[in-house]
Amino acid sequence: MPLLGAHMSIAGGLHLAFDRIREVQGESMQIFVKNQRQWQAPPQEPQAVALFRKCWEESGRIPVAAHNTYLINLATADPATAEKSVHALADEILRTEALGIPYLIMHPGAHMGQGVRLGLESLVRNLDRAILLSNTSHVLMLMETTAGQGTQLGSRFEDIATILDESLYSERLGVCFDTCHAFAAGYDIRARAAYHETFSLFDEIIGIHRLKFFHLNDSKRELGSGMDRHEHIGKGQIGPGGFRLLLNDPRFIHHPMVLETPKGKDLGEDKENLGLLRSLLPQNPVRPTLKS
Repeated sequence: MPLLGAHMSIAGGLHLAFDRIREVQGESMQIFVKNQRQWQAPPQEPQAVALFRKCWEESGRIPVAAHNTYLINLATADPATAEKSVHALADEILRTEALGIPYLIMHPGAHMGQGVRLGLESLVRNLDRAILLSNTSHVLMLMETTAGQGTQLGSRFEDIATILDESLYSERLGVCFDTCHAFAAGYDIRARAAYHETFSLFDEIIGIHRLKFFHLNDSKRELGSGMDRHEHIGKGQIGPGGFRLLLNDPRFIHHPMVLETPKGKDLGEDKENLGLLRSLLPQNPVRPTLKS
């Protein structure tokens, strides 16, 4: 069965994310590796890295992905922003590898008026610089599908394919499929025929084998709106049907799938959303309990 989980806060320390995911009985997790609202962060402390790895072992080594800061825009034509973005991303790749996390998920960025083709060229060039600068060898960068809001790149499967094909580090690139973003970009998954058409197209243009991770978010806005507005599972325009098709797709039975839906400190919303998702699985099986 898919490994269901959620994005978790690192407030108070990276290792505390494991306490939070255990509380909702999550089987996979996404975190930031630094403050997502700042360009720079203090150096990683060896003790913090060791504690994170220890808590990860105690959790049963559930799948974990990092998500990079939203400030980074590798597709910009502005030299100053591009330079800050390259160095910030290189730092996050290095932090992710030090923690032993295999995936770093990133938004492709926005071309800011220079056009899609030039934006993609800037993105690939700066992405390659960041990977080289990081001096790492293991972290897989996952391009996240986007809604296409403003001048965002990555709302078309062709954008993602171009990045993967033209990078000098293609073997270190993959894809994170965000259900809300893809739906807002015009890719329907609500009914069986539309669902199969969307993923057949994904396979034809990108390749299903490049898809490593999912964000499970319903959409407040309608199909093709181009608006990135996450909603709780089953309460948006996608509805339970689309998630049932995804969760029961045999191609994705071992994939990590995490929520990015709104939540409070008590994590009640995560528990409710995960409960609904689990009810869509065959015979609503009992999920394994994480180690205490």
